[in-house]
Amino acid sequence: MAKDLYDWDPENEAQWKSTGKQIATRNLWISIPALLCGFAVWLYWGIITVQMINLGYAFEKSELFTLAAIAGLTGATLRIPSTFFIRLAGGRNTIFLTTALLIIPALGTGLLLQNPDTPLWQFQLMALLSGIGGGNFSASMSNISFFFPKRVQGYSLGMNAGLGNFGVTTMQILIPLVMTVGMFGGTSMTLKATSGTLIGKIPAGTETYLHNAGFIWVAILIPIVIAVWMGMNNIKADHVSPNIKGPLPAFGKILGMLLIGLITSTFGLWLMLPSGVGGSGLVESDAAFAKLLSSKWIVLPIVVVLTVFFLRMLPGSIGQSLKHQYRIFNNKHTWAMTIIYTMTFGSFIGYAVAFGLAIKVIFGFSHVMVDGVMVHNIPNPDGPSALMFAWTGPFIGALIRPVGGIISDKIGGAKVTQIISVIMVIAALGVAYFMKQAYASATPQDYFVPFLILFLILFAATGIGNGSTFKTIAVVFDKEQAGPVLGWTAAIAAYGAFIIPKVFGEQIKATTPEYALYGFAAFYVLCIAINWWFYLRKDAYVKNP
Repeated sequence: MAKDLYDWDPENEAQWKSTGKQIATRNLWISIPALLCGFAVWLYWGIITVQMINLGYAFEKSELFTLAAIAGLTGATLRIPSTFFIRLAGGRNTIFLTTALLIIPALGTGLLLQNPDTPLWQFQLMALLSGIGGGNFSASMSNISFFFPKRVQGYSLGMNAGLGNFGVTTMQILIPLVMTVGMFGGTSMTLKATSGTLIGKIPAGTETYLHNAGFIWVAILIPIVIAVWMGMNNIKADHVSPNIKGPLPAFGKILGMLLIGLITSTFGLWLMLPSGVGGSGLVESDAAFAKLLSSKWIVLPIVVVLTVFFLRMLPGSIGQSLKHQYRIFNNKHTWAMTIIYTMTFGSFIGYAVAFGLAIKVIFGFSHVMVDGVMVHNIPNPDGPSALMFAWTGPFIGALIRPVGGIISDKIGGAKVTQIISVIMVIAALGVAYFMKQAYASATPQDYFVPFLILFLILFAATGIGNGSTFKTIAVVFDKEQAGPVLGWTAAIAAYGAFIIPKVFGEQIKATTPEYALYGFAAFYVLCIAINWWFYLRKDAYVKNP
């Protein structure tokens, strides 16, 4: 088992060359697969729900959208407490427990999917718990930031995040494949609509094992959890985790803080969701105040504020440590980078969640006039398979992420961010145009190729921007604040996994899906202005960090 590190300073060149680089590299390469599984379990609802439609589960499309939205909101909210785990509990202790906890929703999802009559609330509970995987990102990035010197932070954080993000792509490729084989036993179900995998379409009438979508991650997680415990380190240096005791007290702190995040997430979801899917029903009310209270733009700030407040109210050393770490909120760069990182990572993760289901809903159905009314529920036999293409965007976005970090190490993070922001505006408007054309066409597949190409450009830009923002954060903040800031910005940006699917769902229901992209493009323009003001203008606070 790896030892705790008491004297750790990666900026010390002699220490780095003698033992530091080897230790840091080992922790990085164990961290990556653990983070990969976190992304996979967090976001597999985007693939599972597509297959639930293909298998004829008795849920409305809007109900299935709630599963991805629940996981998205919970995962983002759990990043807030996860931001502060490393100082309170140590890196190895944190990564071990939070990775092991993923076995619960993975196993539960596999069990529930064996029965198509499982009630919606049970799937919603598993979606809630799968948000633990989303929360893991903040702890993982904060942890890795302490292991490497500033001069290679773009590379190290880009590798951890980029290859960790491959959990999205890995999941989108692996789940459709393992569903074709009864590798974990159980009863198969018959496809009622054409499905697909990376290697081709699967016709209706084929037997499939949807429950493997959960069980496969249990099998993968067990050896990774063992590797984390045996190979990773806690850093007990003063600027990292100076006051941690043993593993059990550390686990207690983590579980208590996660519970706060789960409670505030559940409260927010209850406010927003209709009564038919377990929510308060305020959104269905005729009263203006009730609708306002259930608005996502009101609820999300409430959830964030409540989570931060209740964490701060924790007693003893936890509260004192959080008070110390909360100093990041007094730094204007924390807020600037939160907005900018939301543009890059928030877009990446939100599009990754919504991409497959958007393809299915927009191109998998013909959009024709019936008795003077446009209908969108006639299956399109010539439509592309969502499961064949859903993986492509996240794959490109994750693959190119370390490249963004490496380029930024050479020419500056803010400059790279500005370039990709302009590209994101253009690509988003292009996607909106072809989405609008497809959603009003009896042959939407005619518009799929330009839609796909522009969406892949958008994914690539988000990936490069993820790497460039990491570089900016590493330069702007000192070594004590950089880790918590990485975690905090990642927490807020992760709400994209909730916002983007929800906005897509709302606009698809309103038959105007292109409006979602118009709104996102407008936000990117705002980020261009903020990045220029803080880091690129003549008298910028920090010039092109």
